[in-house]
Amino acid sequence: MTLNKSTRYALYAAMEMAQAGGRSVTVAQVARRYRIPAGALAKVFQQLVRSGVAAGTRGIGGGYRLAKPATRLTILDLIAIYEPPRDAGRCLLADRAERPCDDFPACRLRRLFDEVDEVARCTLQSVTLETLVRRPLPQTDRRPGAA
Repeated sequence: MTLNKSTRYALYAAMEMAQAGGRSVTVAQVARRYRIPAGALAKVFQQLVRSGVAAGTRGIGGGYRLAKPATRLTILDLIAIYEPPRDAGRCLLADRAERPCDDFPACRLRRLFDEVDEVARCTLQSVTLETLVRRPLPQTDRRPGAA
Protein backbone atom coordinates (compact mmCIF):
# COMPACT_ATOMS: atom_id res chain seq x y z
CA MET A 1 0.00 0.00 0.00
CA THR A 2 1.35 3.37 -0.99
CA LEU A 3 0.02 6.50 0.68
CA ASN A 4 0.40 9.97 -0.77
CA LYS A 5 2.41 12.58 1.13
CA SER A 6 -0.64 14.40 2.46
CA THR A 7 -1.96 11.18 3.97
CA ARG A 8 1.36 10.42 5.63
CA TYR A 9 1.62 13.97 6.96
CA ALA A 10 -1.95 13.72 8.31
CA LEU A 11 -1.11 10.50 10.14
CA TYR A 12 1.96 12.13 11.71
CA ALA A 13 -0.08 15.18 12.71
CA ALA A 14 -2.87 13.07 14.19
CA MET A 15 -0.40 10.97 16.19
CA GLU A 16 1.21 14.10 17.61
CA MET A 17 -2.17 15.57 18.56
CA ALA A 18 -3.19 12.29 20.21
CA GLN A 19 0.05 12.09 22.17
CA ALA A 20 -0.37 15.69 23.31
CA GLY A 21 -3.67 14.88 25.00
CA GLY A 22 -5.66 18.10 25.24
CA ARG A 23 -2.67 20.37 24.59
CA SER A 24 -2.23 22.01 21.22
CA VAL A 25 0.56 21.16 18.82
CA THR A 26 1.93 23.54 16.24
CA VAL A 27 2.75 23.04 12.60
CA ALA A 28 6.38 23.91 13.38
CA GLN A 29 6.64 21.23 16.09
CA VAL A 30 5.32 18.46 13.85
CA ALA A 31 7.29 19.64 10.81
CA ARG A 32 10.51 19.70 12.80
CA ARG A 33 9.96 16.28 14.38
CA TYR A 34 9.20 14.51 11.09
CA ARG A 35 11.41 16.69 8.87
CA ILE A 36 8.60 17.68 6.55
CA PRO A 37 7.85 21.03 4.87
CA ALA A 38 5.83 23.31 7.16
CA GLY A 39 3.87 24.79 4.24
CA ALA A 40 2.60 21.38 3.10
CA LEU A 41 1.85 20.38 6.68
CA ALA A 42 -0.14 23.58 7.29
CA LYS A 43 -2.41 22.63 4.37
CA VAL A 44 -2.84 19.16 5.84
CA PHE A 45 -3.83 20.61 9.21
CA GLN A 46 -6.37 22.86 7.46
CA GLN A 47 -7.91 19.80 5.78
CA LEU A 48 -8.01 17.98 9.12
CA VAL A 49 -9.92 20.94 10.56
CA ARG A 50 -12.36 20.99 7.60
CA SER A 51 -12.97 17.27 7.99
CA GLY A 52 -13.73 17.62 11.71
CA VAL A 53 -10.70 15.69 12.95
CA ALA A 54 -8.82 18.70 14.36
CA ALA A 55 -9.63 22.06 15.87
CA GLY A 56 -7.34 25.05 15.52
CA THR A 57 -6.63 27.95 17.84
CA ARG A 58 -4.98 31.12 16.56
CA GLY A 59 -2.53 33.39 18.30
CA ILE A 60 0.10 32.96 20.98
CA GLY A 61 -0.18 29.53 22.51
CA GLY A 62 -2.36 28.41 19.62
CA GLY A 63 -2.07 25.34 17.50
CA TYR A 64 -4.11 22.25 16.75
CA ARG A 65 -5.70 19.55 18.85
CA LEU A 66 -7.99 16.63 18.11
CA ALA A 67 -11.65 17.59 17.79
CA LYS A 68 -12.73 14.02 18.59
CA PRO A 69 -11.39 11.57 21.14
CA ALA A 70 -8.50 9.48 19.85
CA THR A 71 -10.51 6.42 20.88
CA ARG A 72 -13.12 7.30 18.22
CA LEU A 73 -10.75 7.99 15.31
CA THR A 74 -9.52 5.02 13.33
CA ILE A 75 -6.54 4.99 11.04
CA LEU A 76 -8.95 4.31 8.17
CA ASP A 77 -10.89 7.49 9.10
CA LEU A 78 -7.69 9.49 8.64
CA ILE A 79 -6.61 7.75 5.45
CA ALA A 80 -10.08 8.15 3.90
CA ILE A 81 -9.73 11.96 4.07
CA TYR A 82 -6.95 11.86 1.48
CA GLU A 83 -7.15 8.49 -0.26
CA PRO A 84 -10.26 7.68 -2.25
CA PRO A 85 -11.27 4.03 -1.95
CA ARG A 86 -10.70 1.84 -4.97
CA ASP A 87 -13.82 1.69 -7.07
CA ALA A 88 -15.61 -1.62 -6.78
CA GLY A 89 -15.15 -3.52 -9.98
CA ARG A 90 -11.94 -1.69 -10.95
CA CYS A 91 -9.04 -3.98 -11.69
CA LEU A 92 -5.75 -3.14 -9.99
CA LEU A 93 -3.88 -4.61 -12.94
CA ALA A 94 -5.40 -2.24 -15.51
CA ASP A 95 -3.08 0.53 -16.71
CA ARG A 96 -5.91 3.04 -17.04
CA ALA A 97 -9.66 3.34 -16.73
CA GLU A 98 -10.72 0.82 -19.28
CA ARG A 99 -13.47 -1.65 -19.81
CA PRO A 100 -12.95 -4.84 -17.75
CA CYS A 101 -11.38 -7.77 -19.51
CA ASP A 102 -13.60 -10.57 -20.79
CA ASP A 103 -12.74 -12.78 -17.81
CA PHE A 104 -13.21 -10.04 -15.15
CA PRO A 105 -16.00 -11.73 -13.13
CA ALA A 106 -14.02 -14.96 -12.76
CA CYS A 107 -10.53 -13.46 -12.53
CA ARG A 108 -8.52 -15.08 -9.75
CA LEU A 109 -6.21 -12.09 -9.42
CA ARG A 110 -9.13 -9.70 -9.04
CA ARG A 111 -10.57 -11.89 -6.31
CA LEU A 112 -7.20 -12.03 -4.55
CA PHE A 113 -6.72 -8.24 -4.68
CA ASP A 114 -10.30 -7.65 -3.55
CA GLU A 115 -9.64 -9.90 -0.55
CA VAL A 116 -6.36 -8.15 0.25
CA ASP A 117 -8.11 -4.76 0.04
CA GLU A 118 -10.82 -5.95 2.42
CA VAL A 119 -8.31 -7.32 4.95
CA ALA A 120 -6.30 -4.08 4.84
CA ARG A 121 -9.45 -1.96 5.18
CA CYS A 122 -10.67 -4.02 8.16
CA THR A 123 -7.26 -3.82 9.84
CA LEU A 124 -7.02 -0.04 9.42
CA GLN A 125 -10.59 0.34 10.66
CA SER A 126 -9.85 -1.77 13.75
CA VAL A 127 -6.92 0.37 14.94
CA THR A 128 -7.82 3.60 16.69
CA LEU A 129 -5.49 6.54 16.97
CA GLU A 130 -5.41 5.91 20.73
CA THR A 131 -4.28 2.31 20.20
CA LEU A 132 -1.61 3.38 17.75
CA VAL A 133 0.01 6.00 19.98
CA ARG A 134 -0.26 4.01 23.21
CA ARG A 135 1.17 0.78 21.77
CA PRO A 136 4.76 0.37 22.99
CA LEU A 137 7.41 0.34 20.31
CA PRO A 138 9.30 -2.94 19.93
CA GLN A 139 12.69 -2.98 21.58
CA THR A 140 15.60 -3.45 19.21
CA ASP A 141 18.82 -5.10 20.19
CA ARG A 142 21.57 -2.60 19.42
CA ARG A 143 24.53 -4.67 20.60
CA PRO A 144 27.34 -4.98 18.05
CA GLY A 145 26.88 -8.12 16.00
CA ALA A 146 23.28 -8.64 17.12
CA ALA A 147 20.95 -9.72 14.32
